[in-house]
Amino acid sequence: MRLRATLIGLCAAAVLGALPVAAQEPYYKGKRLSVLINYAPGGPTDIEGRLFARHIGRNIEGEPSVIVQNIDGAGGLIGTTYLGEIAPKDGTAMGYLTGAVGVYANDPEKHRVDLRSYEFVGYQSGTAVYYVRGDLAPGIADATDIVKTKGLISGGLAADNSKDLLIRLTLDILGVPFRHVTGYRSNQAARLAVQRNEINFFAESPPGYRSVVEPSMVKSGEVVPLYYDPHYNGEALSTPRQAEGLPMLPFHEFYRKARGTAPSGPLWDAYLASLAINGAMQRALALPPNAPPAAVGALRAAVLRLNADKAFAEDATRVMGFVPEYEGGADSNAQVRRVLTVRPQMRAFIADYLKSGRK
Repeated sequence: MRLRATLIGLCAAAVLGALPVAAQEPYYKGKRLSVLINYAPGGPTDIEGRLFARHIGRNIEGEPSVIVQNIDGAGGLIGTTYLGEIAPKDGTAMGYLTGAVGVYANDPEKHRVDLRSYEFVGYQSGTAVYYVRGDLAPGIADATDIVKTKGLISGGLAADNSKDLLIRLTLDILGVPFRHVTGYRSNQAARLAVQRNEINFFAESPPGYRSVVEPSMVKSGEVVPLYYDPHYNGEALSTPRQAEGLPMLPFHEFYRKARGTAPSGPLWDAYLASLAINGAMQRALALPPNAPPAAVGALRAAVLRLNADKAFAEDATRVMGFVPEYEGGADSNAQVRRVLTVRPQMRAFIADYLKSGRK
């Protein structure tokens, strides 16, 4: 009897071993993914983030449903903090964040949750397009007339926001007298302030500029486009993909045209340092700290698939005039965290510049 039982057990084990093992279901099958956008509806981050959300679901294995949630305020910091502190840590909430890397690199203490602990699934380089009201005295017949203006009032989102920093730096480098008003809750709010003549100078990333500013405010003559931020990799300046085809010069060429020489000096160095951070990783795609590895891997793979998605490319071209291209992969964390480190001397210079209002 004992021998018979042993033989039966061995046969059963052999049969079970021969059966196919059920494949593990995709992590996101049957789940819902929330894409948290750290700026208000209607601005460039929102336009681009909603485009991303519209197409990312079918590129994720398991094809979860996808919803969008805007959590704005404090120049994007509230949404970034919400993702790290409050959002679910199970992979069902990811951030589509603008400016988070730049704010952290310049002032890590502002983040209650260390940004280096987030799980990054991808990022995108970016730029900003600068424009001014055409009726600013004594009038803007040509973009370079900006250096002759008086009474210029620039607008921003938060005193330590990367957008505010770059707006102020470009004007100071050009030697244009100005007053800076900040605290607008979103790009859309600042854009309305330009239209109401509360401020007369602002900058937006290409989604907002191409889809709203160019077709209405530029074509009507209300505003004049000036320049855009070039891409800077730490060694050379180049034209960002998002700026291709725009009828204006990158800032360094605009400066040469307006002032007759190449920009230089401490403010220029600070501008380049800011470009290396904000331009390289203007948008960061992230999960909260300690998100499940299966969720991180699935989203990293999906972000790379999105780059080859023809429907996404067609939709992006129609909405924004260009196709975002996301960097990502297994080394995303290392790439982002490397950029989060700024030389102490430059960080101190930028901190003093932000505090003083002028440098």
